[in-house]
Order: sequence, then C-alpha cells, then structure tokens
Amino acid sequence: MSLVGPRPPLPREVAQYTEYDKQRLLVTPGCTGLWQVSGRNDLGFHEMVKLDLQYIRERSLLYDLKIILKTIKVMIKPNSAY
Repeated sequence: MSLVGPRPPLPREVAQYTEYDKQRLLVTPGCTGLWQVSGRNDLGFHEMVKLDLQYIRERSLLYDLKIILKTIKVMIKPNSAY
C-alpha cells in the first residue's frame, strides 16, 4: 500500500467491476487519494472510478503532495473535501 492512490477495493466489489472499472487496479492502493479529498461520501461509484483514473493518468510527486496537503486540510476541517 502506498500513501497516495485509489482506495483498496473489497474482493466482492472487484467481482462486480467492469473492464473499465478494473483500470483502477493497475496501481498500488493508497491511504488517501483524489476521491477522498474530492467529496468522498457525496460521490457515487462511477465518480470515484473517474477520479481514480484521473489520478492514474496525472500522477506525479507534485500531484501526490497536493493530495496529501488536501488530506491534511480535510482532517482538520472535514467539510472541506470539495
């Protein structure tokens, strides 16, 4: 598990994935990620997959740092995940 990446899925979730959804499994799961700092509980599964794939396409050290900083902000002020 890495610090930043898509959240790790449950095996029962993966069993229901489409081929498109399975793309999010191409990287190591993380403790925090773009979905977690972009509205988390207000977003559905398809939005989560879209954000995870965006992260996979754009990932870099700087992008990870931005997500880590947003994670800290969300931890301090939970309603700021937007």
